[in-house]
Amino acid sequence: MAASFSPAPFRSRAALVQAAKGVAEFVAITAVTFLGLLALTFFIGRVVPIDPVLAVVGDRATPEQYEAARVAMGLDRPLLVQFASYVWDVLRGDLGMSVSTNKPVAEDLLRVFPATLEMATIGIVIGVALGVPMGVIAAARQGIWVDQTIRVLALTGYSVPAFWLGLVGLAVFYAGLGWVSGPGRMGIFYDGIVAPWSGLLLLDAALAGEWEVFRSAVSHIVLPAAILGFFALAYIARMTRSFMLDQLSQEFVTTARVKGVPEWRVIWVHAFRPIRVQLITVIGLSYAGLLEGSVMIETVFSWPGIGNYLTTALFNADMNAVLGATLVIGAVFIGINRISDVLYRVLDPRSRS
Repeated sequence: MAASFSPAPFRSRAALVQAAKGVAEFVAITAVTFLGLLALTFFIGRVVPIDPVLAVVGDRATPEQYEAARVAMGLDRPLLVQFASYVWDVLRGDLGMSVSTNKPVAEDLLRVFPATLEMATIGIVIGVALGVPMGVIAAARQGIWVDQTIRVLALTGYSVPAFWLGLVGLAVFYAGLGWVSGPGRMGIFYDGIVAPWSGLLLLDAALAGEWEVFRSAVSHIVLPAAILGFFALAYIARMTRSFMLDQLSQEFVTTARVKGVPEWRVIWVHAFRPIRVQLITVIGLSYAGLLEGSVMIETVFSWPGIGNYLTTALFNADMNAVLGATLVIGAVFIGINRISDVLYRVLDPRSRS
């Protein structure tokens, strides 16, 4: 009897080849994007009106000292050679020395970035938890006072300057009502009690069982995180409303209503489910925006994060620190976007083809 032919192994092999192509494409696009980011930061460092040599040697250095420092920093070499050296150093994790702290920039960024990550993460959680339901409710109640109120709130989030809202928040909730603590990440009394295992103070304090430190950290982070969450809420609510209005006008929603499907199910199952994929991209962009756009909030609240570090570096003409911080922010933005693309494909099978 002749053996029966089964196409299963061929389908399996084709699936593996397709998956390998997808991974290779993902890695290639990420690498090219990161290389473009490296090129951008490198040439920004060459065109800004700040002399990196002068920032190191000072304005009282002799011409001989200036030239010796310039040669030591490799600035006498051709531009393409400098760029290649810059890329190689970055790939090795060498971002140069900071003039401000006299420490490696990579070490400084590992110290300050967790503070920004912690605040932005709480902010995006607030933005998603409130923004998505508000956008859905606004679309479901289009044209009435609930919709108008949410739209005004979202517009306010687009219009109000971050530094102004931060100052008002400190004046009202800290100086006036005393509901929250003031600037900083925790009370000075608790400084040094918790070892920075992860750099995320709330997590480190909880793991160490230092609940007094934890409460102090919560009291300090709640206001700046809520302000960041308000800005994320404005964008997420606006986009959710727009997506929902488009879905609620579709024929399948009308059909569900005609069949007598409960309104809550029409809204949260039939209309909301198709927009989840789009919301992944919106939330990812919002999160990346909070990570890179928290400079003013960190300055107002004296938050020891990457935004405050970048501001201090700019004032001190510390170009290694400026470029390093810019590179990290850009890399995070690329990473979040690539993760959003992966989640997009996981949630939407149509995009895998």
